Amino acid sequence: EVQLVESGGGSVQAGGSLRLSCTASGFTFGGSYMGWYRQASGAECELVSHIRSDGLTYYVESVKGRFTISQDNAKNTVYLQMNSLKPEDTAVYYCAADRFVLLRNIYCMTGRVNYWGQGTQVTVSS
Repeated sequence: EVQLVESGGGSVQAGGSLRLSCTASGFTFGGSYMGWYRQASGAECELVSHIRSDGLTYYVESVKGRFTISQDNAKNTVYLQMNSLKPEDTAVYYCAADRFVLLRNIYCMTGRVNYWGQGTQVTVSS
């Protein structure tokens, strides 16, 4: 059974930083994609960032220069370092993994991506 376990969410003031972690079990990251979606209250699901096992990355425009995704293949863990956080970054962040590139314009926690974490809340206050 594949499990993605997230940690690192919380509350922070604008300008602060948080680091999200996602550790996969029962899933070998090699040759696959892992990343993060987020969904704010009343908003659509958004692909924030993903990383391929060879290091290729993607970032949504709104987080470029502020967020950094990285991986530890030995630990099957992906990290999302979030700096200069803004109130508009407030959302539930979901870790996701798939053998294929993570899709944009989907509903979070659906079968369009094979594996999902349980979600972790990030709240940024002004």
